[in-house]
Amino acid sequence: MKKVTILGGGIAGVEAAIHLRKKNFEVTVVSNRDYVYIYPISIWVPTGEKTLPDVSVPLAKLAWKHGFKVIVDEVVSIRAVEGSVVLKTLGEYRDFDYLVIALGASKLKPQGAEHTLSICGEPREAAMLHERLETLVRRGQGKIAIGFGGNPQDQSAVRGGPAFEVAFNIDHFLRRRGLRKTFDLVFFAPMESPGARMGKKAVEKMGRMFQSLGISTRFGRKIARFEPDGVVFEDGSVLASDLTMFIPAGAGHKACLDSDLPLSAAGFVEIDDYCQVTGFDHVYAIGDSAALKGPEWTAKQGHLAEVMARNLAHNIATREEGGQDLHGYAEHVGILCVMDSGNGAAYVERDARREKIILMPFFGHWLKKSWGVYYKLSKMDKIPRLPGM
Repeated sequence: MKKVTILGGGIAGVEAAIHLRKKNFEVTVVSNRDYVYIYPISIWVPTGEKTLPDVSVPLAKLAWKHGFKVIVDEVVSIRAVEGSVVLKTLGEYRDFDYLVIALGASKLKPQGAEHTLSICGEPREAAMLHERLETLVRRGQGKIAIGFGGNPQDQSAVRGGPAFEVAFNIDHFLRRRGLRKTFDLVFFAPMESPGARMGKKAVEKMGRMFQSLGISTRFGRKIARFEPDGVVFEDGSVLASDLTMFIPAGAGHKACLDSDLPLSAAGFVEIDDYCQVTGFDHVYAIGDSAALKGPEWTAKQGHLAEVMARNLAHNIATREEGGQDLHGYAEHVGILCVMDSGNGAAYVERDARREKIILMPFFGHWLKKSWGVYYKLSKMDKIPRLPGM
């Protein structure tokens, strides 16, 4: 039985482990956490609707159910030519025939980023956001700034959707507490039209939502630095804030940067359509770690990461059997999300043929919450998997 080691225990890594086990490979997952963190539903941690355990699944439970091994350790560097990985605690690790890079990404943090908290960073930051928000609620007033950053070298690594969701959910949270009039909410981003990858219709509707909710905007201003009491832009203007939620754009993972893997200008691992790393027969990369090829609006998203994970399991198995029916990820590149607002949601879809946004008052909120339940139960095989999910 051939051995596959997966570096990373996130959404992509877990999906790869499950499907490689279905193909009867011996699988080991190396993760710096002992749980998979479900980022799409962590948007409700800051408002107290969810706790960290609510949005996590222990890797030990998944490993027991599907029959893979787990090593909780941090990946320091990768020596693909030598067929080795250096782990922080265990040191050199070589026990694999195939290596899968699913480490996610590092963050491009502007000066003073320590004065911000992120919904897409370390899980504890989501809980800290909740604590800070409750402190402001007890005070009865405040200024809250919410935004995200860009990466000029790779626009696919920009993650703005969760920032929109946090802004709308905090607005709803404050309205339920009867405090919205005593709080200033401001959304900021360095690009002129944040969310443009979703399409013109989505940008127009998002703009109308900001206006109707009274959320001010600061668009098209590059961030110079963060300070304890706000954001300073390159044009010298300042956005005062008691609480700043900021999602940095992604960049190459530090372990990939300390490797002999081929990397893009932004530090992501170069792959072909079948997720095989360029120049290596036994190394694959999926999810946020991989350099994606596609239209200018291509985005790194969870659904695409899972497609890549399933494809690589099929491709490695096909290769072992001497077949050539390989599955590529490029045809699946598209934007698909349910953007929650606390009391509803917007369904956003974009691919090579169409772009659309459908507002779903009330029902959309529960649809996204239902997806969170589905994710946890289906990964444990307690309910059937839906086709393509």
